Amino acid sequence: MKKYMAVFLGAADKNAAWDKLDEATKKEREKAGMAAWGKWVTDHKADIVDMGSPLGKTKKIDSSGISDTKNDLAAYTVVQAESYDDAAKMFVNHPHFSVFPGDRVEVMECLPIPGM
Repeated sequence: MKKYMAVFLGAADKNAAWDKLDEATKKEREKAGMAAWGKWVTDHKADIVDMGSPLGKTKKIDSSGISDTKNDLAAYTVVQAESYDDAAKMFVNHPHFSVFPGDRVEVMECLPIPGM
């Protein structure tokens, strides 16, 4: 089995719409979303290598030094699957974008480090 990293991404327009919801509606959707996410975890428990976590603010480090920056990354998870397609299929209709205001999930294979 190969390992695949799934990154959960958001989009400013979807987050803005979420922010406009009243608190009761947000809480209701959060509760439903976490229940759906829990079901997804249970359904894929055997294939989750690293549950991952939500991601916080971002710092950019380059030849100019350290600065604050922004990106669309929201969370990550590492799964295992027989193929790229099998890994991708795990995230079809994922609660990240089917319940929450997330935009998409991107999946990439975790490749071996060359020469190691």
